[in-house]
Amino acid sequence: MGRKLNLLDCPGYADFLAEGLGAMRVCDSALITINAAHGLGTGTDAAWDYCMHFGLPKAIVVNGLDKAHVDFDAVLADTRAHFGRNVLPLTLPLDAGPGFSRLLDVMRNEVTTYRPGGTGAYTEEPAGALTELVQALHRELIEYVAESDDGLMERFFEKGLLAEDEFRAGLHKAIQNQIVVPLFAVSAETNVGVARLLDFIAKYGSSPLDRSEVPARDAGGLPGTVPLDHPEPVAFVFKTMNEPGVGELSLFRVFAGTVRTGDELLNTTRGGTERLGQLYVLNGHERTPVPRLRAGDLGAVVKLRNTHTGDTLFSPRFQVSLPKVEYPRPNIHAALRLRSEGEEDKLAAGLAMLHLEDPTFHHRVDDEVHQTIASGQGELHLQVIVERLARRFGVQVTLEEPAVPYRETVRGRAESRYRHKKQTGGAGQFAEVWMRVEPASRGLGVEFTESLVGNNVDRAFVPSVQKGVATACREGVLAGYRVTDVKVDFFDGKMHPVDSKDIAFQVAGYHAFKECLLAASPCLLEPIQALSVTVPDDCVGAVLGDLSSRRGQVLGVETDGHFQIIRARVPQKELHRYNTVVRSLTGGRGRHAEQFDHYAEMPAEVAQRVIAERAKRNGTEAAK
Repeated sequence: MGRKLNLLDCPGYADFLAEGLGAMRVCDSALITINAAHGLGTGTDAAWDYCMHFGLPKAIVVNGLDKAHVDFDAVLADTRAHFGRNVLPLTLPLDAGPGFSRLLDVMRNEVTTYRPGGTGAYTEEPAGALTELVQALHRELIEYVAESDDGLMERFFEKGLLAEDEFRAGLHKAIQNQIVVPLFAVSAETNVGVARLLDFIAKYGSSPLDRSEVPARDAGGLPGTVPLDHPEPVAFVFKTMNEPGVGELSLFRVFAGTVRTGDELLNTTRGGTERLGQLYVLNGHERTPVPRLRAGDLGAVVKLRNTHTGDTLFSPRFQVSLPKVEYPRPNIHAALRLRSEGEEDKLAAGLAMLHLEDPTFHHRVDDEVHQTIASGQGELHLQVIVERLARRFGVQVTLEEPAVPYRETVRGRAESRYRHKKQTGGAGQFAEVWMRVEPASRGLGVEFTESLVGNNVDRAFVPSVQKGVATACREGVLAGYRVTDVKVDFFDGKMHPVDSKDIAFQVAGYHAFKECLLAASPCLLEPIQALSVTVPDDCVGAVLGDLSSRRGQVLGVETDGHFQIIRARVPQKELHRYNTVVRSLTGGRGRHAEQFDHYAEMPAEVAQRVIAERAKRNGTEAAK
């Protein structure tokens, strides 16, 4: 029909959600696909929610109708109950299941029969006995179209119908305003119903003209817009790939103006300018060189120096910044262990590059547990990261359970008086520190004070004692974990006019604090994560039971359509690979999000196991 359709095919698997979010950021509409055999999943909800967030018109495609044991009517009823009655089927399968080839076309009032072989060729015939069904759906569609325009609504009430040209013009507007959500029945694998879907997009789908202005911020950070017809170029990079032999390939959409090979554009996110090399239009693995790309086009360019996913490129004469995509937080974590020593720099460079390409992948070096922690959207996501590190950067790593950053604190009060005395051939060392400790509010950290009176200790040695305490807090006393939530008071001591010095009071402060801590009923704290688990109604019991077995505290259950959101607090130790557990308990339909909430005291029996494991590990390392 003389239309150019840019189709971005994104993975539906939750681990690679970044692909879909980047695509939705630059697209004009979305097709949400539902598996006919499985029906709605939490991924469907996520896709719908993201479309709403981006303000995208959408259509639903029920795919796989050539498979055994599919029930289109049940999927349609469930979809309309879940997303609203304005979800309206425009094609209906007449022989769903193996051999599926016949569709009822609501718009044309025809039965379309596809020839076998997957060519997409078809024949048409009048709906006949199905006319009554078509007319009912057609009337419902007309009512939604009339809602999109006050003038059409008035004519509809006057005449009870709309003229064909009025109806077709109003349908586009109704879809743009999301008053109606078309639904199509297809079998992509056998190419049944695909032609009808593409015809509909060509006639009534969205184009860049439907979003002729997009929100942005100007050079001063103030809200503004980028008009489609602005003469100066503005482009948004929505995906970055690294291809062997080519280098970094940046995929972008032009939101205004025209970009040409050789143009020099600014990048406010990273700073500096970028000179565009050869521009390409992509079709699968094919790259076609083009001299220019205009507003609304999608294209690619290679070897930009410092531009990555989410960056805006623009003319120096029209400085703007398009909003970045807000990606979901990681929900699975693993420690990376190098198989060969001495490759830390290569690992750091590889991880940094992979994060720039995939913003849903995060990594950090945790100084507290001395591990490099990789975080992603699922086990498969992390496995792909490990494979890419090996293939592209030559770094071999294994995934391990991350160490938990426990903390130590006290439940009671205690005092100690520690004397450090060391006499060698030369000058000696002398310091005596009197100290008391008590519990502090949770989250306060270590509060060090001095309440010295008189001249027993020179105030110049207070920082020395504080250094000793800080060293003991980092090393831990009970099991080698950092100390927190303790008030420390250095209240008296003794010194020697010759032998007292900085190092002597550091040592005395260090040991005085350890003695105090051991006498003040020490205990372990563990990090608690705030958890939200979205699951189908029939899986709530299984998930609640599993959370109970993980020492979880359930805060409540909220209803969200056909899904339930369980909110709980769970110790971090109990959440290793929990993402996989949720998918297993829900048949792949559940998802969860987690973030640090607070530290809490561990049950005594659990703490004893942790202390014993730590002592055993330290003994093994000492033996090595």
